[in-house]
Amino acid sequence: SMCARQELRELEKVSLICNLLHQSPPGEFGQVVRDLSALVQDDKLVRQEAARVGACHNKNNLTPVQINGRTVLLTRYNDLGGNRFFDPQDKFSFEFDHLRGVISKPQLHGVMLDEGELWREALHKGLKAYVSCHFPAGNCCVFKKSLGNRQLFGACIEAHQYQPSNHWNSLWKSDWTFALTPFTTQVTGMVLLQIHYFRNANLHVTVSKSVSETLNVIDQSQFATDFVKFLKAEDTKFHIAILENIQALSEDIWGKNLRRKLPVTRTFMNWNKLLNDQHLNTNVSNTEVPP
Repeated sequence: SMCARQELRELEKVSLICNLLHQSPPGEFGQVVRDLSALVQDDKLVRQEAARVGACHNKNNLTPVQINGRTVLLTRYNDLGGNRFFDPQDKFSFEFDHLRGVISKPQLHGVMLDEGELWREALHKGLKAYVSCHFPAGNCCVFKKSLGNRQLFGACIEAHQYQPSNHWNSLWKSDWTFALTPFTTQVTGMVLLQIHYFRNANLHVTVSKSVSETLNVIDQSQFATDFVKFLKAEDTKFHIAILENIQALSEDIWGKNLRRKLPVTRTFMNWNKLLNDQHLNTNVSNTEVPP
């Protein structure tokens, strides 16, 4: 009975650790691991679960890693299993330690130079030019997978600004899939923006949008151009909608609903100074009152 209760407590502890790790905002996974180790007082258990959850965290956030001077995204498309991933551009694979963020054991990863690979390279070139133009800190990758006679493609964009010293982190990502079929293809994807602000607050903002569109398929150059044009239009609509919502939120919430209850002074309240002043006043007015 004692062993059963102890095992149950251990399972509950593992469940709690995993839930908190899965909620880690982009760019803060390592900090959450360190904080959990301090709270749980069981570094081995936390690191064991973090190594497992870290793979999901990195793939979900399209985490970029640097290898041989090139940036590669960790995604579900280039996951080979066993913590190995491949770079579709340089045609090699590597092992990635999700806990320490270390790359090891690089080796060649053979890719057949067929028509599908030529389409992938054309798409990557077009996407790279778009990202370089519109995302100052952006990265992208295009992946190809063959299923029988079908060629499936995945295109990913990742752009982040991690500024923990300024108390905020943010991530913009998009993920697109389609099959290379004659004449037309259905492109489906999702754009997501995630922000965490933690200066005297704990504000999480997550906005996402799913998209589906039919594009014509004639040749590599035409499709790459149309695909990038489609992405640019969707990104622009998403960006404008976010700005409009922020403006509406600012006017409705701060300007109308809270103004009477909570006057907006635009002044930072120094609570520590206020408490110190109050403490000094108390000591001066009545020396018999204990601090």
